[in-house]
Amino acid sequence: MTGTAANTTTDWTAATALLFDLDGVLTPTALVHEQAWRQLFEEYLAGTGRPGYRDSDYFDFIDGKPRFDGVRDFLASRGITLPEGPLDDDPAHDTVHGLGNRKNRVFNDIIASGGVAPYPGSVRFVEAALAHGLKLAVVSSSRNAPAVLKAAGLDHYFPVVVDGEVAAAHGLPGKPNHDTFSYAASLLGVPTQDCIVVEDAVSGVRAGSAGDFRAVIGVDRGAGRQVLLDAGATTVVDDLAELL
Repeated sequence: MTGTAANTTTDWTAATALLFDLDGVLTPTALVHEQAWRQLFEEYLAGTGRPGYRDSDYFDFIDGKPRFDGVRDFLASRGITLPEGPLDDDPAHDTVHGLGNRKNRVFNDIIASGGVAPYPGSVRFVEAALAHGLKLAVVSSSRNAPAVLKAAGLDHYFPVVVDGEVAAAHGLPGKPNHDTFSYAASLLGVPTQDCIVVEDAVSGVRAGSAGDFRAVIGVDRGAGRQVLLDAGATTVVDDLAELL
């Protein structure tokens, strides 16, 4: 599939399966992730003498990527290289994995204190898709996806969840590569050409565009409509209820 410069209408009812990103598409946890990343890097950068954290950093370097890739790419933007450290490194350590695990701790603390409420329009769209007989999967870079789905009361809708843990276990490169979406399609038993990707992150839209999928529906939660179209989205909406 190739990108388009103009918004078009996607007939999602003609597909066989929908492959949803989680954070920012089904739940507003992208905002929680953004908050956790901000807290992490504001505290880390405070003693480095490097430029501080900016609002644009989340979308430019972090959004939609596997957690440790987000750490590496953000640090690279500040000219900082850190040792990797072990995968389960102590969150107190200033390593790539230590910082990533520190961010995860902050994220989980925020979720535990406030819970997760899904986007109402997304729930309506998911229920409409099921009513049309479509198969559904969640494809998320987050290793917290199953916990977030359960906290939001959405886990029963999705028999297939390909998250960061699954990707790591199977050696699948994360977004913007299409491999995790393609793997989810295979688990559903549906050819990629019959699947539609639903994403809010630029890296996720690029992943959908890179694969042989029927279409990519972009959900604009802040990345920008034209940015998502330029990344390869077929259709961009502000809320999935617009497609009903």
